[in-house]
Amino acid sequence: MAADDQQQGSNDDQSHSHAHTHDHDHDHDHPHSYLVHRHRDVQGGEARAAVFGFSDGLVSNVALIIGITGASADGSLVRLAGISGLLAGAISMAAGEWVSIRAHNELVERELAIERKSLEENPKAEIRELTAIYRERGLKPESAEKLASEIMADPEVALDVHAREELGVDPEGAGSPLRVALSSFAAFATGAFVPLFPWLFADGNGAAVASVVMAVVAATLAGVALAIFTGRSKVRTALRQVLVAAGACGATFLIGSLLGVSVT
Repeated sequence: MAADDQQQGSNDDQSHSHAHTHDHDHDHDHPHSYLVHRHRDVQGGEARAAVFGFSDGLVSNVALIIGITGASADGSLVRLAGISGLLAGAISMAAGEWVSIRAHNELVERELAIERKSLEENPKAEIRELTAIYRERGLKPESAEKLASEIMADPEVALDVHAREELGVDPEGAGSPLRVALSSFAAFATGAFVPLFPWLFADGNGAAVASVVMAVVAATLAGVALAIFTGRSKVRTALRQVLVAAGACGATFLIGSLLGVSVT
C-alpha cells in the first residue's frame, strides 16, 4: 500500500513537472502574456502617417479645388488642379515621411551604438547612472542599486533599459521608412480624391457644392475614426475636423474670388 502511494506521488510529481514545463514553454512562446491589457503600436509611425495623410489630403485638395472655383468654375481647370494637387501632395508627403523616419532611425542607431560602447567600457558608471535614475523615481538607494546591478548583468537587457530610460526610445520599435511612406501616400491620395470625385462627372456650382458636401462628410468620418482610435469625444473630434476643412475652404475661396481670372 505504501509502495502504491509512493508510486502515485511520483506520478503526480511528474505530471506537475510536465504541466509546469508546458506552462513555461507557453509563456516563452508568448513573451507578453503577462500584460494586463494590450496597447496599439504608437511608435512605428504608420498610424500617424495614415491619419495625418488622409486629413491633409482632404483639407488641402478641397481648399485648392474651392480656391480655383472661386477664380473660375471651368471644369477642366479644376480637374487639372485637383489631380496635380493629389499627385504632388501624395508624393511630397511620402518623400517627407521616408526621409523623416529614415533620419530618425539613423539617429537612434547612432545613440544606441554610443550607449552599447559605454556599457562595455564603463559598466560601473552606467550602474551609477541607472541607480540615480531609479532613485529619482522614488526607489530607496539600496533597492535602486540592486535593481541597476541586476539589469546590468545582461548586456542586451541593459541596452534596452538604458535606451528607454535615457533616450526615451524602444530599440525594437523603429518604424519602417518604406511602410510609413506608402501609408502616407495612400492616405493622402485617398483624402485628396474625395473632393475631386464630383468633378470627374460634373462642372460648375453643382460640382463645387458636391465637393464641399463630400469633404464635410469625409472630415466627419475621419474625426469619428480618430476619436475611436484615441478614445476622445466623437462629436468634438469630428467637429474639429470639419471646422479645419471649412476654414481652409473659406480662406482659399475668398482668395480665389479676389484674384479671379478669366480662362479661355
